[in-house]
Amino acid sequence: MDEQYKMTVDAERAPVIEPGYTFGTVTEKISAIVLTRPASNGWFVGFGIAFLLTMMLLYSIGYLVLKGIGIWGVTIPIGWGFAIVNFVWWIGIGHAGTLISAILLLLRQSWRNSINRFAEAMTLFAVACAGIFPAIHVGRPWLAYWLFPYPSTMGVWPQFRSPLMWDVFAVSTYATISALFWFIGLIPDMATLRDRATHPAARIAYGMLSMGWRGSARHWHRYETAYLLLAGLATPLVLSVHTVVSFDFAVGIVPGWHTTIFPPYFVAGAIYSGFAMVLMLAIPIRKIYGLEDFITERHLQNSAKVMLATGLIVAYGYGIEAFMGWYSGDRYDAFTLWNRLHGPYAIPYWSLLICNIFIPQVLWIRKLRTSPVALFLVSGVILVGMWLERFIIVVVSLHRDFLTSSWGMYYPTRWDWMTYIGTIGMFLAAIFLFVRLLPMISIFEMRTLLPEAEVKAE
Repeated sequence: MDEQYKMTVDAERAPVIEPGYTFGTVTEKISAIVLTRPASNGWFVGFGIAFLLTMMLLYSIGYLVLKGIGIWGVTIPIGWGFAIVNFVWWIGIGHAGTLISAILLLLRQSWRNSINRFAEAMTLFAVACAGIFPAIHVGRPWLAYWLFPYPSTMGVWPQFRSPLMWDVFAVSTYATISALFWFIGLIPDMATLRDRATHPAARIAYGMLSMGWRGSARHWHRYETAYLLLAGLATPLVLSVHTVVSFDFAVGIVPGWHTTIFPPYFVAGAIYSGFAMVLMLAIPIRKIYGLEDFITERHLQNSAKVMLATGLIVAYGYGIEAFMGWYSGDRYDAFTLWNRLHGPYAIPYWSLLICNIFIPQVLWIRKLRTSPVALFLVSGVILVGMWLERFIIVVVSLHRDFLTSSWGMYYPTRWDWMTYIGTIGMFLAAIFLFVRLLPMISIFEMRTLLPEAEVKAE
């Protein structure tokens, strides 16, 4: 017991940034990745593959516009297929960035400073990928602007009682606040890159993005005020956005959807998958760019603890779903539970239980919780499991309707897969560009940790 207590205390006291750095060395190490370090062959290969997948996405969307959504595997009664599955999955991935940036900032958790910048970028790119699917799922994507309450001379207004309309407002607000929060946090670092850049074009570009920043006391005061206000606005969005997304299902009468556990269960699942994606990005980035002194063992362990906690909440949600399916006495809910366990989609359901509940329990072991390789593998398993969860919720609840005459099966076509894999390519291409053009770690926030690192070193 004493040894376990000592290990816990040591983990809490682990430095957020390794000692031995100065303001100059921190600035040089982070800014050099953007300004002076040449792009490696591996970067070009990775970006090339991601770019080709993005082109595949554009091709599949273009063909969809020409032919219609009949090229997908959607049928009657399965009117929702990969489009809604992927929409919910990508929105969930975008949650970790706002959680790390806003909530941990308000809670004064200094360990967030090393990972908040690319977590925020990940949020924006994931929301961009998510936004594609509702637009192309409406069947006539050239009329998708009807979803917005623009001044309409024809009096064509959206149906505000539809939860899909609520998604438009929730996701657009989330994307706007996240983009503002990310950009304002970049302004001091843009000024640093402006002052250190040697190429005239780079100085002009970073100078425009720095918005005239000079680092005066007035600038810092206004910056901190705006940053704190946006953090306060973004915090309820972490809870509200995926809650509203869960209403797409919870307000319906379809067995398997009509349940009150969905809002907290969806929010926990979003943070769960979001932190898994953060680790899948942070672990290779810290290795490739030699940032182990900035993204330390403490960051990996804290992120693993968050995943472990939210994973237990997700497991509780699965348990409540199963319990209420039995306890309610509703034969349709009971059949939905039986169908998930023994029906034609039983293998994906059992796979999601293994991926989301059983395998992540290895994170209780400290050696695995602090191992980059183990965390990377577990995070990948969680992302697969959370995608399967959305697939089960959408498809399995629809494919067997109230009447046996309405039963059917869903088989995704190559166009479903091309669109989904294409959004992954688009996401990765944006990440590749981000790490080359902008500081992936906040320079000025890392400087604030230097006194703390010196104290811990003593």
